[in-house]
Amino acid sequence: MSDKIEKFEDLNVWKEAMKLTVQIYKELENCKDFGLRDQIQRAAVSVPSNIAEGYERNSNKNFIRFLYIAKSSTGEVRTQLYLCQTIGLIPKGRCSQLIELTKKISAMLFQFIKVRRERF
Repeated sequence: MSDKIEKFEDLNVWKEAMKLTVQIYKELENCKDFGLRDQIQRAAVSVPSNIAEGYERNSNKNFIRFLYIAKSSTGEVRTQLYLCQTIGLIPKGRCSQLIELTKKISAMLFQFIKVRRERF
């Protein structure tokens, strides 16, 4: 298997962000708190979407800008997950798993931004 990045779908950070988004959608599929559900889903979708959009801009400067937006969205998702945990919307253990995934994605984005700034 090649490690060559030819499209945004090849990026591990995009793959992890997609996993997070799918998991949040599944976790909240029966949620009746439409405002919170919609907000966290939009924030989650924003993470892989901004990675993809930045990649497709074909400009390192723009790509980095969109990676920062994606990283910001991970913080938004994490905040909303803490709320979901506090009010009992998502079980604590499951919420903790999702929160850890947001932290992993945020760290991946931080490292990716650093590489893009230093080497491109």
